[in-house]
Amino acid sequence: MNQNQSALPSSAEQVSAGTNDTPTIRLEGIYKTYDLGEVQVHALRGISLEIYSGEFVAIMGASGSGKSTLMNIVGCLDKPTKGRYFLDGKDVSALSRHDLAKIRSQKIGFVFQQFNLLARTSALENVELPTIYAGVPLAERERRGRDALARVGLSERSGHFPSQLSGGQQQRVAIARALVNSPSLLLADEPTGNLDSRTSVEIMDIFQRLNAEHGLTVVIVTHEPDIAQYAKRAIEFRDGRVKKDVLIQNRSIAAEVLPTLPSPDEDLVQGVDNPNGNGNGIAH
Repeated sequence: MNQNQSALPSSAEQVSAGTNDTPTIRLEGIYKTYDLGEVQVHALRGISLEIYSGEFVAIMGASGSGKSTLMNIVGCLDKPTKGRYFLDGKDVSALSRHDLAKIRSQKIGFVFQQFNLLARTSALENVELPTIYAGVPLAERERRGRDALARVGLSERSGHFPSQLSGGQQQRVAIARALVNSPSLLLADEPTGNLDSRTSVEIMDIFQRLNAEHGLTVVIVTHEPDIAQYAKRAIEFRDGRVKKDVLIQNRSIAAEVLPTLPSPDEDLVQGVDNPNGNGNGIAH
């Protein structure tokens, strides 16, 4: 048992008690060190943890705590300096870049703080992009794209360009894009960082429904404690180590919170909770 685990309750073991399931994510002694000339930066220091299928986990921590480095390794965007990473039981820690790209395409969906949509491309075409890289036939691309947009409530906006969509709608398009190849794991890095309070809860509602209704494993990085409360489990990082790993008590349910918040129209009338004054759901 490593130092992190000895001081902490194993939430993954609690969640999976009584099952023989293989963890979706298993990290064993993960270190990540960056060489910056004469200086070495130890971003991760022996991380070991498990995340099981169907979990909804929030990764928390201050800037420089290691949470984004961990997300890059879990998302097969980077490799650990030392240690092993198993994704659905397969050791992917030493795979080639080509093999990692293939796994990303097949198993992982990504959502980022910046929506990363192509400006001159419609919502549907933005959503279809991962299917192009995966070599999906044209007719199947469109079917998948429309189905993914329907899952986030944007069927009627498929022909709109990003500039014609609110911030919340753009993030919904980004989520649909992450879902289009039917991943088993959804990774979201500060997905509400550019959104106002109500729109943030709407996005968390989508994540909670995807997790509850479709069994999708969801892992989000956030520095906002109120956003972490929508997850089922919180893992807090400090100085490259796990400081805390706990099940969320009194979990927030987005579908229950939304009716208590002012509607966008009320924000426009009252001039509150609307930083832009235009109801577009983007906070500055």
